[in-house]
Amino acid sequence: MSDQAEERIERMVELARAGDLRSFVREAHDYEAADLADVLGRLEESERVAVVRALPPELSSQALAEMPEDAHAEETLAALDPEQAAEIVEELEDDDAADILRELDAETKEHILQAVEDRIEVERLLRYDEETAGGRMTTHLVTVRDIATTTEALDEIRRQSEEVEEFYQVFVVDGQRRLVGVLPFKAVVVNRPDRMVREYMSEADIVVRPETDQEEVARLMARYNLPSVAVVDEGGRLLGRVTIDDVIDVVEAESTEDLLKFGGVSPDEELAAPWTDAVRSRLPWLTVNLLTAFLAGGVVYLFQETVQRTVALAVWMPVIAGMGGNAGTQALAVTVRRLALGLIPSDRLVRVVGKEVLVGITNGLAIGILVGIVASLLGEGPGLGMVVFLAMTGNLLVAGFAGAFIPVVLERFGVDPAIASSIFVTTFTDVCGFLLLLGLAGWLLF
Repeated sequence: MSDQAEERIERMVELARAGDLRSFVREAHDYEAADLADVLGRLEESERVAVVRALPPELSSQALAEMPEDAHAEETLAALDPEQAAEIVEELEDDDAADILRELDAETKEHILQAVEDRIEVERLLRYDEETAGGRMTTHLVTVRDIATTTEALDEIRRQSEEVEEFYQVFVVDGQRRLVGVLPFKAVVVNRPDRMVREYMSEADIVVRPETDQEEVARLMARYNLPSVAVVDEGGRLLGRVTIDDVIDVVEAESTEDLLKFGGVSPDEELAAPWTDAVRSRLPWLTVNLLTAFLAGGVVYLFQETVQRTVALAVWMPVIAGMGGNAGTQALAVTVRRLALGLIPSDRLVRVVGKEVLVGITNGLAIGILVGIVASLLGEGPGLGMVVFLAMTGNLLVAGFAGAFIPVVLERFGVDPAIASSIFVTTFTDVCGFLLLLGLAGWLLF
């Protein structure tokens, strides 16, 4: 955000906190919805409610729709009178209205919907899970009949465009509203006025069902560079469309969720949540991590006599375990990303794991030679240098295997690899690293 934009937002925040709502409303007309959303997000709940009450519904609705999920726009909506809340809902796109109302309790939601004049479309979207195509779609779209001529199609597009705020494609349907094609704008412009649209429409070969997961919808749209994708029912009837702005929100939400999971943090932990919520979210996973760490500690305990006889081994234990953990995390990050993008079909499992094993052993040889030479030069002799070399090489090989194999196996068993893999991979590399170093030392040095 530029300094100028930041200053403008801070000015609006100061006006709201000073209670100068008349000036606030007057200047709000010159702000983008996203900037107004930032302003609302920085206010206390009571201040935000006062501002939304003062703003005209066409402005407040856009700002609430742009607010991030953890700012809880639904709480602000619930604090309003049902009639005013209904006015805001009526100004929203049906998918945005459904997204906000879905977070409310049933009683509050019903009170607001009772005051909404056209509640049917919103209620239809509320029936779908919010993380599916049905939950993300809007029913506002432009359609033409397959029997229409170019002239008739243009007239229909002009008429419907008055009600649909933005559209990127025109969908062609038959008499039963079954989707039969997509009409490119260029084709409408360059074709003869009397030509039938079904003669030059594009095939509607990329569609999704309302129960399709939102992440799969985002992958489809990114793969085929689609500005929007049609949502159809079992009979092929057109229900709505998912647009590119919704996909951007999906990608951001899924990326944030995966990043939190990868760090062992529950995706339910909101970024703006208090520290107590963070403790409740993270402590269980730290406890699991502690239990797995006891395994590595148990290996050291079994070889305590070996460590006592060669104290220099204690220097190399954290080095080998740490390098194995880092290498495993690298392989894990790449594999989890491939799984998220659907790039690892079952017939490519061996190839994917084999590649990471090859990378691991190559890196292990390079790093192992380096640390082996250092261990030899520190005065412990070539024997310890060989032990360190073999342990480092072996542990990086193990790290490559674990980082690729464990997340794939977890996904096959229905466990989210992003949240569970890191604990298993680091435990695996720690245990194997200590076993290799201390076991080889006991075998080769004594």
